[in-house]
Amino acid sequence: MTQVDYAILLERLIVQDEGSYMEERVFKRRATFTEGRLRADVRLLQGPVQDAQNESAGARDEQSQKHREYNRRDAVRYAERWWNDYNPAFKRFEDNCTNFISQCLYAGGAPMTAKGNTHHGWWYENSQSMSLSWSVAHSFRWYLSGAQKGLRGEEKQRASQLLPGDVICYDFDGSGRWDHTAIVVAKDLRNEPLVNAQTVNSRMRYWTYQNSPAYTPDIQYKFFRIVVD
Repeated sequence: MTQVDYAILLERLIVQDEGSYMEERVFKRRATFTEGRLRADVRLLQGPVQDAQNESAGARDEQSQKHREYNRRDAVRYAERWWNDYNPAFKRFEDNCTNFISQCLYAGGAPMTAKGNTHHGWWYENSQSMSLSWSVAHSFRWYLSGAQKGLRGEEKQRASQLLPGDVICYDFDGSGRWDHTAIVVAKDLRNEPLVNAQTVNSRMRYWTYQNSPAYTPDIQYKFFRIVVD
C-alpha cells in the first residue's frame, strides 16, 4: 500500500462589474493506492499540530507595546504573508483560525493584557502558556465585546461597515457557540469584506462563507471594528 498526502490550491477569479479579484483556498487530501490502483482519495480536515520553535515569542518587546496604536496595514500585511504558512514563533493548532487572527492583530500593534490567567485578558507567552481568548474562537468573540481597554471590538451591524484589519466571528449552526474567526483584508467593488483565515487556509474569500461545508442556514455573524486604546 502507498499513501500520498497532497494539497490542492483552488483559485477562483471573481469578476464584479469592471473589476476582479482572486480568491484562494488550500485543501489537504490523502490518496491511498494498493498495487498501483487508487483505492481512496479523501480530504484531510486538519493538519498536524506543531509546537512553537520560539518559546518566548509572546514576551518580546513587551515594553514597546504599551503605547502602540493599531496599524491596520501591518495586520493585513501579516495576514497576507502567513495565510497559507505558519509562523514558527507561535504554536500551531489543529483548529488554527483564532490563533492566526490573534497573530495578525498583534502584528498590527494590539497590546497583550493580563498575562498569567488563561481565563482573563488576551495574551501569548509560549506554546504552553496563553489565554483562551488567543486561540479559541468562542473565547475570542466574547473577549472582543467585553474588553474595556487595550484590544477591544466595537460591534457593527453590517459587514459593509468593516475596514481592512477588522474581524468577523462565525457561529456556523446558530448554537451560540462561536466556531471560527477571520480577518478582513480587502473590500470588493460592492464594499463587502474579503477575508483571510486558517484551518481551511483561505485568502480573499467572500465573508459569508456560503461555500463552506460548515455553513448552515442558521449561521450567525459578529462584525467587530478593532480598536486599540
